[in-house]
Order: sequence, then C-alpha cells, then structure tokens
Amino acid sequence: MLLYAGDGSACFWYGEGVEFVSCQAWGGPESTPGRRGLLGKLRHGAVPQPGARSGMGQGAGGQRLQGVAWSGGRGAPCTHLTPALSLQFAQYAEIVNFMLPNGTRRSGQVLEVMGSKAIVQVFEGTSGIDAKKTSCEFTGDILRTPVSEDMLGRVFNGSAKPIDSGPPVMAEDFLDINGQPINPHGRIYPEEMIQTGISPIDVMNSIARGQKIPIFSAAGLPHNEIAAQICRQAGLVKKSKDVMDYHDDNFAIVFAAMGVNMETARFFKSDFEENGSMENVCLFLNLANDPTIERIITPRLALTTAEFLAYQCEKHVLVILTDMSSYAEALREVSAAREEVPGRRGFPGYMYTDLATIYERAGRVEGRNGSITQIPILTMPNDDITHPIPDLTGFITEGQIYVDRQLHNRQIYPPINVLPSLSRLMKSAIGEGMTRKDHGDVSNQLYACYAIGRDVQAMKAVVGEEALSPDDLLYLEFLQKFEKQFITQGPYENRTIFESLDIGWQLLRIFPKQLLKRIPESILAEYYPRDAKAPGQGPASTAL
Repeated sequence: MLLYAGDGSACFWYGEGVEFVSCQAWGGPESTPGRRGLLGKLRHGAVPQPGARSGMGQGAGGQRLQGVAWSGGRGAPCTHLTPALSLQFAQYAEIVNFMLPNGTRRSGQVLEVMGSKAIVQVFEGTSGIDAKKTSCEFTGDILRTPVSEDMLGRVFNGSAKPIDSGPPVMAEDFLDINGQPINPHGRIYPEEMIQTGISPIDVMNSIARGQKIPIFSAAGLPHNEIAAQICRQAGLVKKSKDVMDYHDDNFAIVFAAMGVNMETARFFKSDFEENGSMENVCLFLNLANDPTIERIITPRLALTTAEFLAYQCEKHVLVILTDMSSYAEALREVSAAREEVPGRRGFPGYMYTDLATIYERAGRVEGRNGSITQIPILTMPNDDITHPIPDLTGFITEGQIYVDRQLHNRQIYPPINVLPSLSRLMKSAIGEGMTRKDHGDVSNQLYACYAIGRDVQAMKAVVGEEALSPDDLLYLEFLQKFEKQFITQGPYENRTIFESLDIGWQLLRIFPKQLLKRIPESILAEYYPRDAKAPGQGPASTAL
C-alpha cells in the first residue's frame, strides 16, 4: 500500500491483502538541512509530453511524476517522488505504475485523496515488493486498456496482459475501462430473439439480442456446460424467414472469468477450441490464486473490449461473466479492508450501484449495428436466492435463468427450472413475424400446466394417487413427460425454436381442448390437430 504525500514523500507499506497505514510526515520547510539532505537523495525522472502513453494509461495533459524508493531515517520504508516540478496532488482514480527491482511491472489506482495525501491500491498485490528499490510513477491518467480487433482469439489475464505466449496487442485505441455513458434515448429496445437451441430458454424464457440475463446457479451444478452450449449454438432467428442468421464473421464472444479454478478456465478454453470458435473468442482469466483486487477490474476490461467490438467493429458480442459471486466477495473484501460501513451480510452498501455499472453496459445503440448481450453466471451461496448477490442482480437485470439442484439430482440436463426463471424482454422478441404466432400462448399454457402439475405432485405425496381426479392424473402425466421430453436434451443437441414449439404442442395434446384455457380458439384450431404443421412450415391442413 502506498500513501503519497504532497510534500514530496510517501509512505510505503506492503503485506498481504489491502492495508491502510497512516502517512509518516517527513515535514519541515525546504530550507531546513534535513529537508535539503532528503531532497538531495532523490533522482529526477522524465516528464513526457501530454498524450504520451505509458503502461495501461494514456496521458491526458497531466504530468507524470517518477520516483525511487529508499528507506527513510525513521526506520519506515518510504517512496519519495521527484521534486523536479511543482508537485501536484494525486487525482482520484489516477493510475500509478511500479517498477520492481527484477524488472516486473505492476500498476495501481488512487483510491482516496486526503488533502495532500493519497492512498494507492496495487492491482497485482503488494507481496514481494521491495520498498527500498521499487520505483513508482504517477501517470496523471485514469485506467485505460488497449483494444483491438486482433484481441479475438487471444487469452489474457485479469489485467488484460497476454498469457498465451503471443505478442503484445497492437492497440487501435486506449479506452476507459468504466465505459462511456450511453444516452438512454439513444438505446434501441431489444426485439430480435437469439435462438440458443435449448428448449426451456427458447420457448419459455426467450432471450433478445442486447439483453442482460443472468444464470442463477449453485456450487456443483452444470452452469458452465449450459453457458458453453449457449455459446456454441447461439444464433439469430430472422424476422422474414425461418432460417438462422449465424454470420460467423460478425459474431464474437468475450469471456471473463473471476476467481475460477484452473479446471473451469481449461473447460471453456478447450470447448471453444474444439468447436472451432476460438478465433472469435477473447478470454480474460482471473484465477482463484490471482490477486483479489484484480477481480474488480476484470469484468470492466472485458466489457470495454466488448464495447469496442460492438460499437466500433459493429459485431454482435455475447459476454459471459463468471463467477459474479466471486466478484461480489472481492468487493466485500476490499470494502472491509477500507473499513467502510458494511451493509447486509457484510457486503458494501454501494454493491447495487457497482453491479449496475457492469450489467447496464449491455444493449444496443442507435446508429450502430453491433450489440452486447450479457449472460452473467453467479453461484448462490447455500442455494439461497434471497442472498444479496442474486437479490440485487435480479433487480438490475432483465430476468434470470434458474438452475435447479433437484432436477440435477434426477439426472435431468439442462436442469433449468422454468417456474422461477424469467425473461422480461421475451414479449417483444417473439410472435408472428419474429418466431411464430403461437409462441406466446404455448409458453403461457406450458407454464400453467407445469405449475399445476407440481402442485398435484405435492398433493399426491399427502393423499396418494388413488385420491386424485382424472384431470389431476393428466397433469401428473404432463409433468413427467415435460421434464423428460421438453426440458431434457443433450449438451450437443441443437433444437430450433420451431422444433421446441412442436414438442410443446405434443405435450399439450395430453389434455382435451377445454383444459387449454390460455390458448385462443383460433390458435387451437390451427395447431392442436395431430397432423399439425412441421417446423417452420405453414398452418396444418386438416381434412374436412
């Protein structure tokens, strides 16, 4: 931890985690012998022209200050900045670069400015820093990341540094990792459905291009497999004809892993490589053994890259963020180290705002052909959906896909429970001209029948099957077939939306017409007969 003082000195303290120590004053006027002797030991650093780039930052007219670390006379390790210029106060969110004796570079950010003092947080951690020989540099700029279309097919660590033995990125631009504010009036309402090939999602929780919809999961559930399947199979259902609009050259995936183990990182990387989509994927990997503070910037680096690909390269970008629970816990850890007032379960009170700065960067913008669709993955601690992380995420995002442990224990894949799942933008992305005119009605009827079937199953456990009415037995049959035929499918089985709708109609034919109260008569007359139309074709031809 570095505390930089405006009088030309800064205390340097290092150790595990994020620590805060009071700045040691080296006070005394310039004229005192002690002060003159102190300044005589400093070396002067170069001051580049405004706009010069350094590390992750790009100068914006601010002066860059360099210094070298040495041990102060009071026994505390200190870092002193060069007094070559009239020393400026550090700016909030300014980036600081460190050069270790072995040539390793690290970067940090100014967290807090207190008069003539500032607190700097090191992204890569402070362990191993030699305070006597480490030099530091205040760049005078915020955290920016180099972006380029050549980042597709590359693997980076949580600080956007290449870890695939490839060359450094030749940056086309340096962008602020916090993104640019989007005028709400300039946003385009998502209206194009993305076909994932997974029936419970496509039929009952349809995802629109530009939507943000998380996967609520828990430890030990196959949320990674579901996300990988979505990446493999995602495509657009065109409005004018019943074919898929893949546009491989116009589709990109940005994957950001926060606090995951090496097995998870290897799973996604190998899955992308096996399916030949690695050249369209940009991976950011912050592993469990990487610094906690790095997890705070990893999703922002990924989203900045996605915004460049979407709004400047005009690609349709799918952003996978896993695991947002690790991100939130890193936020709590840093907040506790800063001694901020905790909120519910120790999480900071600003976590809602912080999560919103990530989730709200999805969408579409007027005048740009690209889009950003977000699928964050979060693991609910103890399967508790009321935990602050899924609770606040549900407020911000436009629905959720709920992965159920009971379905998983019964060997059902994907174990998506459609009852607590929701897609708030589904209504605008389905229907005649976009998918099929019976889509909304089929979805509502399947939902109602499945909910009643679950109630009947609970009642059967109390009163026995003999006490059930004939209608109850139909709902029980529907429940079993719905889970076995509609929800269950293979990890490499890609169903079109029309195939999924036809499976739904096959299940609804278990009931007589009078029990299908959520479907209009005109739709029933067209689709209910057994010789209903084939996927994507016209209405059924019934013999008169």
